[in-house]
Amino acid sequence: MNKSTLVIAVFMLGVGLGAGYWLSGRSVATTAPTDEKEPIFYRNPMNPSVTSPVPAKDSMGMDYIPVYAEEDNKPSEREILFYRNPMNPSVTSPVPVKDSMGMDYVPVYADEESNEVVGTVKIDPVIVQNIGVRTAIAQQTAISRTIRAVGRVDFNEERMARLHPKVEGWIEEIRVDKTGQNVADDDILLSIYSPKLVSAQQEYLLALNNLTALEKSPFDEIKQGARDLVKSSRERLQLLDVPEHQVQELEQSREIKKSLHIHSPVAGTVIRIGSRHGQYVTPKTELYMMVDLSQVWVYADVYEYELPWVKVGDEVEMTLASVPGKTFTGSLDYIYPYAEPTTRTTKVRLVFDNSELLLRPDMFAEVSIQSDAQNNAVVIPAESVIRSGGRTQVFVVRAPGKFEPRLVELGIESNGQVAVLSGVDAGEEVVTSAQFLVDSESKLREATAKMMEVLNSSDTSSEDGAKTMQSPKEMEHSKEDMIEHSQMQMNGHADMDMSKKTDDLTHGVHDHD
Repeated sequence: MNKSTLVIAVFMLGVGLGAGYWLSGRSVATTAPTDEKEPIFYRNPMNPSVTSPVPAKDSMGMDYIPVYAEEDNKPSEREILFYRNPMNPSVTSPVPVKDSMGMDYVPVYADEESNEVVGTVKIDPVIVQNIGVRTAIAQQTAISRTIRAVGRVDFNEERMARLHPKVEGWIEEIRVDKTGQNVADDDILLSIYSPKLVSAQQEYLLALNNLTALEKSPFDEIKQGARDLVKSSRERLQLLDVPEHQVQELEQSREIKKSLHIHSPVAGTVIRIGSRHGQYVTPKTELYMMVDLSQVWVYADVYEYELPWVKVGDEVEMTLASVPGKTFTGSLDYIYPYAEPTTRTTKVRLVFDNSELLLRPDMFAEVSIQSDAQNNAVVIPAESVIRSGGRTQVFVVRAPGKFEPRLVELGIESNGQVAVLSGVDAGEEVVTSAQFLVDSESKLREATAKMMEVLNSSDTSSEDGAKTMQSPKEMEHSKEDMIEHSQMQMNGHADMDMSKKTDDLTHGVHDHD
C-alpha cells in the first residue's frame, strides 16, 4: 500500500466518525424534549404550602421538589383557594406568605368551603372546652306563654246572699250574732214577732176548721171551695217565709205562734249583721249578708301589650305569701270590656276553688296566666338564640367541634324556653353558651366566602379581555426583558447626558478662545 492510499483511508475514517457523531447528536436533541417533563413549580419538601417558580433550596439545604403538570392535575390534589393568617383569620393572601412572627399562612381548600353551609365553624375540641361551649338538645314538649300579674282575692258575687224580712216586726231572739260565723243551709238565724204573720196563722186555722166542717157536705162545689181556701192560706204562709216545720206544728197543735223563725237560705259565712235583739225591722232592713267561700274570685290587671294573648278558659296558677309552698290552680273566667283610666290596664276575673278556706278576700297574690299553649312544640333554651338585626339564628352541632349556623323562626317564649317554628328539629343539639365567640368566627368565614365569590366572578368576567396567566418561566423572561429595557433606557439617557456635557464643554472652549 502506497502512502497516498493510507492518507485517503484515514481521511475517510475521520469523515465517517464526524458524520456519525453529528447525526447521533441531532437525534438526541430532537428526542430529548419529547421525553423530558417540564415542572410548573417547585415545592418545599418540609412545608408543601411553600412553593417557588424556580429551583431553590430550603434553610436546611434540601432541594425543592419539582411539581409537574400531570401531578398538579391529579384529582387527589386539593385546590387551595387562599391562605389565612393563623393569628388573625381576617388577614388573607392569594399566595403563600409568612406573618410578622415567621409563621406560615394556613391554606384554605376549596372542598372545605363548597361542601359546607356558608359560615360553618370548625373548632378544635380542646379549644371548645377551654372557651366553655355548652349545648342542649331540642325537645318536643308542651309550652305556653306566661303572663304574670298581681291579683286580689274577692268574694264570688254569684254565691253572696242578702237576707231581708218579708214583713214588719220585732226581733224576739237572735241565734247567729257574730260576723264571720259559718252557717249551714236552713239554719235558724233569728225569731221575729210580726202581727201580719199572726193574722196569716189565724186565717190558715180558720180555713182548716172550715174544711173540717164542710168535708161531709153533699155539694162538691162547697167542699172544693173549702179546700181552695186552705190551699191559698197555706201558700200565703210560705210566701212570708214561714218555715215548713212551723206550718206543720200549726196544723197539728192548732195553736198560733207569736214569733216565727227565719232560716238561712244558703250555706256560707256571715260577713255582716244588720239587726240585733229587740230591733224593729221592715222589708228594707238587711238582716244578714252571707257568702259561700268554697269558691272565690281573683281580680288581676293585665297590661295592654299582653291583652291579645289572654283568652277565657286559660289555665291560671296562683301563689300567696300567707300559704308558702302551695300553688293554687284555677281558670280565667271573664275579661272586662273596659280599661282602668289610671293604670291603663284591663281587669280579668279568675276563679279558684277554696274548699280548704285558705283564700281570704282582700288578700294579694301573684298570678301566672298560662296562655297560648302549644302541646307538641320543638323547644330550645332561650339563651341559645342569637338576635342580630332582622336575623334570628342558632348554632347546631353537626360533629364534634363543627358548628353550623341555622336561621330559625321562633314562637312563644316562657320560663327560659322558646318554641322553634322552623329551622331546628327535635333531637338536634344547639349551642347554649359561648355562642357569640362562635358567631364571630362564623361571620368571618361567611364574609370570606362572599369575598371569594366576588373575586371568582370578577376573574370569570375578565377572561374575554385577558389572556391566560403566564407560566413561572415566562414571567421570569418578561421580568428580564423589563430589566434589560430599563437598563437600555438608563444607558441611553446616560449617553445623551455625556454627549450634552461634551458639547457644552466644547462650546465653552470655543467661546473662551
